[in-house]
Amino acid sequence: MAKRLTPNSQPLQPLHPIRPPLGVLILYAMGQLGWSLASFAVGNLLVYFYMPPEQGEPIFPPMIFQGAVLGLLTLIGIVSAGGRVLDGIVDPLVANWSDRKQSSFGKRRWFMLLGALPFALFATLVFFPPDNSESASNFLWLAIVIALYYFFFAFYVIPYNALMAELGHTPQDRLLISTLVSITWALGFVLGNSAYALQGVFEGMGQSPLQAFQSTVMLLHAIALVFMLLPAIFLNENRYARQAPSEHGLRHALLAVFGNRNFRWFLASFLLYWLALTFIQLGVGFYTTLLLGLDKSMAFTFSLLSFLTSFLLYFPMNLLVRKWGKRRVMLAAYLVFGAIFLVVTLVKSIPLPKEWLLYGLAVAAAAPLATFGILPNAIIGDEVEREERESGKQLAGMFFGVSAFTMKVGISLANLIFPSLLLLGKSSENPFGVQCTALAAMVFCLAGWWAFGKYREAG
Repeated sequence: MAKRLTPNSQPLQPLHPIRPPLGVLILYAMGQLGWSLASFAVGNLLVYFYMPPEQGEPIFPPMIFQGAVLGLLTLIGIVSAGGRVLDGIVDPLVANWSDRKQSSFGKRRWFMLLGALPFALFATLVFFPPDNSESASNFLWLAIVIALYYFFFAFYVIPYNALMAELGHTPQDRLLISTLVSITWALGFVLGNSAYALQGVFEGMGQSPLQAFQSTVMLLHAIALVFMLLPAIFLNENRYARQAPSEHGLRHALLAVFGNRNFRWFLASFLLYWLALTFIQLGVGFYTTLLLGLDKSMAFTFSLLSFLTSFLLYFPMNLLVRKWGKRRVMLAAYLVFGAIFLVVTLVKSIPLPKEWLLYGLAVAAAAPLATFGILPNAIIGDEVEREERESGKQLAGMFFGVSAFTMKVGISLANLIFPSLLLLGKSSENPFGVQCTALAAMVFCLAGWWAFGKYREAG
């Protein structure tokens, strides 16, 4: 058995496997760009496509029923939230399967290689309903394809994330990996946001808005597939990943993870963060067009500017974490994020040029985006090592699986709540529902700040 050392010294297994060089870590991070891009459309454009903003004529023809269901829900909200619930159920199953998998090819890469193509395929088919008009068959198609999409999402992403802790042999390594995957996640997110601009390009080539959007989705998901396959094919998991055989059953592994009280507070704050972040991802097109009164292509400008600015903060953020610690930096980020949502709520009544406000909000969002992009994965990796050090259990897959489950609960709730709030008003004449989404996101940020205040950083 490998000698155990202190968290800030050498890897737990100093001879084999070896610490991966920077080139290997960059190769690993390319997979994050791939799955970030492959998941962007379903996560952020589903409401835009099936319940589009109303500025005169709808951008796309109605594909499913647009009104309220059971008084306050919507069909798109129900199917989206239902898919996320299924995904959340699959997450711990895949996590445990991945922890226990034995393969000479690599127990994580085995899943990634088999999952990449169907993940990209079903992410595309979500936006190709059989009818170009409102019909029950479209709803049935969407429900089935969404379910398959989320299954293969988990099949690829959970093992991929588990590698993050296993390739990071020390806390410094894990912070570096988290920084790299944050950069590639952001690149995937920015590429995903280019859908608004690319749709305009294809429209300029003579395609209808519907055809242009579908062409955009196909192009982006083809690019995503290439990046997802890079680490699945070329990363030598057995040489670099710090792994140990696991025979823990699903129930035993779940009890071990949820038995960590400190980790439970992290999960609570993580859920609330994803509620807030999903609101801005779902709402950026609405905020840009209905609250700021700008063209829909400016949503891409907002995302590009905020993420490019956040890149400039990645190195200072690492220095700040070393000085303040992860906990204090995260708490500050929750407050800044909440303040941004408050401004969005009131932006129509602020007497400043709307383009200036968009640029200002984009720059202000950079700091919390850099923080939340880097630190949560590093924190999860720290908890994986703390569990291994204190109990001897190697449960990287399950820790990341439970975290992913929590994330998806937050996203599911957001996809359920957001369209319902839009029923209060999503037109240029009555944007009250859109304003309510921003106000709700601010409340989630403040609640996340309170919950993370209970977390105690790993020593």
